Amino acid sequence: MDLVIPVLTGIGLSMDCLAVSLAIGASGTGDRFRTAITVGLFFGFFQMVMPLAGYFGGQAFMGFISSFDHFIAFGILACIGGKMIYEALSPDERNERPLSLTLPALLVLSLATSIDALGVGLSFAFAGIDIILSCAVIGLIAFLLSLCGVILGNRLEHSLGNRVEMIGGIILIAIGFRILMEHTGYI
Repeated sequence: MDLVIPVLTGIGLSMDCLAVSLAIGASGTGDRFRTAITVGLFFGFFQMVMPLAGYFGGQAFMGFISSFDHFIAFGILACIGGKMIYEALSPDERNERPLSLTLPALLVLSLATSIDALGVGLSFAFAGIDIILSCAVIGLIAFLLSLCGVILGNRLEHSLGNRVEMIGGIILIAIGFRILMEHTGYI
C-alpha cells in the first residue's frame, strides 16, 4: 500500500493537535516530559480511533454528529483558549498554581481535535483505503507532533513568557472559529 495518503492525512489531521500541544507546553504544566508523553498518547490515540469510528460508523452516524460537531468543537476550543488568555493576562494567579491537565480536560481536548478524523474515516471507507495501516500511521504522526508541540511550547514559554500562552489561547480560538466557519459554509 502507498503510504503517501495516510502520511499526508496524518499531518493534516495533526495540525490542530500540534497547536493545542504548543499551548499546553506554554502553560508550564508539571513535568514537561511526562506531560509531552501523556498528551502525545491521548492525541495520537484519538486521531487513530476516530477514523476507525468513521470507517465503521457509516453515513448514519456522520449525518447525526455532523449537524452539531462544529459547535461543540468551537465551544470547547474557545473556552480553553479564553481561559489561557485570561491566565496569561493574570500572571500572579498563573505563578501560584499552574494549569492542571486533568483526565477530563485531556479527553475533551483529544475529542475536540479529532472530530474531523471521523469524516476522514468515512471517506477512506468509500475510497477502499487500508484503514488499519492508515489509522496506525495517523496515530503515530499525531503522537509525534503532539509530543514535539508540548516540548517546543515549554521552551518558547521560558524564552517568551506569558505571551506564548496568550498566543496559544488565540490559536485555539482561531482553530475553533475555522472549524465553525468551514462547517457552516462560510469558508
